[in-house]
Amino acid sequence: MATPKVELPVAAPRSSPRRHDLLRAPVLGRFLRWVHARTLLQAIVVALAVVIILDGIFGPQLAPRNLAGVLPWVHWRGFIVLALLIAGNLFCMACPFMLPRRLAKRLLPGDRPWPRALRSKWLAVGLLLLFFWAYEAFALWQSPWLTAWIAVTYFVAAFLIDGFFRGAGFCKYVCPIGQFHFAHATLSPLEVAVRDPYVCRSCRTKDCIRGRFDEDDGRLVQNGCELWLFQERKVGNLDCTFCMECIHACPHDNVGILTRRPGRELIEDPWRSGVGRIGERRDLAALAGLLTFAAFVNAFGMTRPVQPVLEALGWALRVDNASVVLAVFFGGALVALPGAALAGAGAASRRLVQGRGTLPDHITPFTYGLLPL
Repeated sequence: MATPKVELPVAAPRSSPRRHDLLRAPVLGRFLRWVHARTLLQAIVVALAVVIILDGIFGPQLAPRNLAGVLPWVHWRGFIVLALLIAGNLFCMACPFMLPRRLAKRLLPGDRPWPRALRSKWLAVGLLLLFFWAYEAFALWQSPWLTAWIAVTYFVAAFLIDGFFRGAGFCKYVCPIGQFHFAHATLSPLEVAVRDPYVCRSCRTKDCIRGRFDEDDGRLVQNGCELWLFQERKVGNLDCTFCMECIHACPHDNVGILTRRPGRELIEDPWRSGVGRIGERRDLAALAGLLTFAAFVNAFGMTRPVQPVLEALGWALRVDNASVVLAVFFGGALVALPGAALAGAGAASRRLVQGRGTLPDHITPFTYGLLPL
């Protein structure tokens, strides 16, 4: 079985005696340390997803009377925002799409490397743009049937992608929901991190990323991090699904769910495992900018003035197709206008430092500062 390359340099100590560890809480900590805790959470959410899908396909198609019209678009969104701000990436921890993905790893080869050209967030950025347009164009919040089939598509995509490719390509590079949680988990007060970095220095097996194998037959008995976040060099919550594989794999019990200052990873730019320097990641900056401006566009879409704006845009374009008008509107609201605003701010920044660096070099670092909005 091929394993990802391990970065050997050791990060500067990031632990502190004042950091509390959720795994050492009396009741909750014992549950989270249980090796089947995540599977139980996933099974519960899968059962809920099945009920939503069945109700969405066969139930009443009036959204307020259908679980597929109420739970995903109303209650889930409110819960998940609070969860991110209070705890962290709880959705990915209990993600229902991971059970079929785990089944796929058993039934399909799962040995192909993820295409090099797709090893970035650009695909996910494109899928998010498509989703924001489709949400309005097809009034997804009013269609339990479409909502149910979107959920089915997610299950199938997770099964097929991770059934043929190594690691967790679906989570890391594809899943739009996951990218939303990765980005906003930067504002969470908790992170999966090492308790004592000096213990990692003496570790020779690096099970947190390689996984743990049976000494007798060499069989893999515990996965390491499938998103290739080497704990010794991991910083923050970007790309972390709170899967806790590294916690269970660590032979020294040196990985916990620790408290930290929310948003700290947005103002510091160390080299981080699996991510690199975010100040150099234009795809991550594009993701942060898109999610920020999409929040305002989505809010605008819930107000009365949006309809006259769309009508005026359709008249100006001489187009009667509402989907085309919405595509132009979202292209302007989520690509052209944000791009122009960010370019203007980047140009001003470059001028202040007397033209050092390219324009994207100046835009990328400060874009992350928009996420708290």
